[in-house]
Amino acid sequence: SKMTVKAVKMPCTSANVYTKVPDGGWGWTVAFAFFVVEALTYGIIKSFGVFFNDLMESFDETNSRISWIISICVFVQTFTAPLSTVLSNRFGHRLVVMAGGLLVSTGMVIASFARSVVDMYVTIGIVSGLGYCLSFLPTVTILSQYFDKRRSLVTAVASTGECFAVFSFAPAITALKEQIGWRYSMLSVGVLQLGITACGSLLRPIVIREQEEVKAQPPEESTETKYMLENEQTCTSIESIDSGVDITTSPSNVPGKTKAEPKSEEPKQHGQNPVENNSTPPEPKTKLLDFSVMRDYSFICYAFFGLFATLGFFAPSLYIIPLSRSLGISKDHSAYILSAMAIAEVFGRIFAGWVLNKKPIRKIYIELICVILLSVALVAFPFASGFWGLMICSVYFGFMLGTVAGTHIPLLAEDDVVGIERMSSAAGVYVFIQSLAGLAGPPLAGVLVDVTKNYSSAFYSCAAGMVLGAVFLALVRPCKTGLCHHQQQQQKVEESTAGPPPELPDDFIDMDIGKAENSGKGSDSV
Repeated sequence: SKMTVKAVKMPCTSANVYTKVPDGGWGWTVAFAFFVVEALTYGIIKSFGVFFNDLMESFDETNSRISWIISICVFVQTFTAPLSTVLSNRFGHRLVVMAGGLLVSTGMVIASFARSVVDMYVTIGIVSGLGYCLSFLPTVTILSQYFDKRRSLVTAVASTGECFAVFSFAPAITALKEQIGWRYSMLSVGVLQLGITACGSLLRPIVIREQEEVKAQPPEESTETKYMLENEQTCTSIESIDSGVDITTSPSNVPGKTKAEPKSEEPKQHGQNPVENNSTPPEPKTKLLDFSVMRDYSFICYAFFGLFATLGFFAPSLYIIPLSRSLGISKDHSAYILSAMAIAEVFGRIFAGWVLNKKPIRKIYIELICVILLSVALVAFPFASGFWGLMICSVYFGFMLGTVAGTHIPLLAEDDVVGIERMSSAAGVYVFIQSLAGLAGPPLAGVLVDVTKNYSSAFYSCAAGMVLGAVFLALVRPCKTGLCHHQQQQQKVEESTAGPPPELPDDFIDMDIGKAENSGKGSDSV
């Protein structure tokens, strides 16, 4: 049977209505929008290092104070994730992403006129950071709703936008600075980020309705005529039933006929107002932020995995060049190592999406294997020597980082974690918990480097966090299955204590009809 698709108008938006998850259709447009949003958010954040030397010279500040610009931005982006979830559930993904694009662009444009590093903290750190949160999280959430079987592959491929942005934006901004200076270059980047608003306008809402609701209902005139004929034989009209006895052959008493509405001119003698049976039941109110995920043990373990694994996401990209310089590698060759890491990350994301798209497969276990291999890559960095040693470790780390970074948020939609119904709230809480590690990770690695005077300690700390994350990830599936079995056993106990439902006598309907006939005869005799 072919899937039926119908677009309907909703307040302020037009939604796509499907009988099941389309795995395509308008979802391809949403995937393209997510690719561009990734490039204009995380791609710009990773390429912001091209402005570091210019900001240090213009504001006469140290490297650590300039680096706090991005640290504050990333912290605000992840810390305000629950706010993004609340606004998306209240106003829709489209309006939130468009508003986020305006905030991102506004913060970057105003930052180009900044006179101190504190101005950068406010404009890029807070204003743009909030905009990044409102832009990224709702986009990846609605993309997961448009795909089911292809969700992992499409999300992984679309998330490569930030990797391609690192290749294109960094050299382009560097060349632009030589022509017009860093301030006008930053102004141009801010104007370019208005494209997020255009991508937000493409995020059309999606509604999934069951097949039974789409089927046409049989006409009611024949049923009404049938019961009118039956009532004529008993000299009783449907509209004249006011004796307090409901005849079981009335359309209002037939099960399944919810559209037959009694007349509301005369109320019943029981003192009850007539109940209006609507053809469609009222839709339940959507929770702005569902904190019930915090009672799910599998989600708690997955959140701790994200907390500790985030410690290993930042250090290699921050310290790979200082590590290579400490080994006597030239500045140009060090840049090649970082570029190779970004290229390998693209292939890692695509490979992970391809593997997770296979059926049948337990995706949570594939993610666990990738996390373990990523921990091995972090441990291997301190043992590398020379250009080719670091190059091999960087390519290996970049590939494994792509397998984890491109899939850990979409995996929230899997039944092993929380499922697609609660993904929106779960993603907000999950990214919020990640913000703690995102803020503490780089300073912690910096303190270890300052104390030990060795860049290897930063990689060891990241490896330790990744190993702890792997332990919690391994507990996600057992917690999910154990909790489900416990709930099933509790339900069985409740059913056994409640006892079987009371049985009705076989002649229940006959007795009702007999009472109705006797009442009709009594009224005729009167």
